[in-house]
Amino acid sequence: MSALAGLVAIVTGGAQGIGRHIAIGLAGEGARVVVADLRAPEELSASLDGGIAVEVDVSSLEACERMAQAAIDAHGRIDILVNNAGIWSSLVPTPFEELSVEEWRRVFDVNVLGMYLATRAVTPFMRRAGRGRIINLASGTPYKGVPLFMHYVASKGAVIAMTRVMAKELGSDNVLVNAVAPGFTLSDGVLANQTQVEQLQDASAKARVLVRDQYPEDIVGAVLFFAGPASSFVTGQSLVVDGGAYFN
Repeated sequence: MSALAGLVAIVTGGAQGIGRHIAIGLAGEGARVVVADLRAPEELSASLDGGIAVEVDVSSLEACERMAQAAIDAHGRIDILVNNAGIWSSLVPTPFEELSVEEWRRVFDVNVLGMYLATRAVTPFMRRAGRGRIINLASGTPYKGVPLFMHYVASKGAVIAMTRVMAKELGSDNVLVNAVAPGFTLSDGVLANQTQVEQLQDASAKARVLVRDQYPEDIVGAVLFFAGPASSFVTGQSLVVDGGAYFN
């Protein structure tokens, strides 16, 4: 039997990039996956056994609550939430004093508030069941202080901090909360941003112990670990997955 057979997992931002690979990986381990994104990814969900697609803007509490209820209506339970939705691939390197207030708010609304709201929406169901796994997609950038992306780096630092607080508040309900912190990953969205590719690809690869590019597939294993039985006594942790560029 697959490790996640019978469990229900929600993946925000699951239509493309890292989220798409996570959704496919969870389904491959037997989970019934709720693929949530700004546009409901019907094509992807239809290819996953028991999968459903939900349209959600994670910066809206009402939309997150509808997402959670859709999972309950379809499957009667929520076991895993992967907070993957975030803004990154569209960003360009910018000195912090030139960043606009509007862009700061946009990044924080999705990367920080969105993670909070999605977690808030599923928590009552997990508490009631006395079990759950929440996996937050952070980043290796807060550990290294990567320049020219201060709003993004700060937002992912908040994700790491919130992971620790959530782990403490939900531990008594047997809800485990951990974070996965990838390095610079060549997702489809990043590959479409030539500025990021030109400025970050080679430097990122050369900084790693494993000197190669990182792809979305490289992140799936860490998510499956935190979602599965092998991590049943692990919570509040952040696992850096970047080929050895940073030792946490």
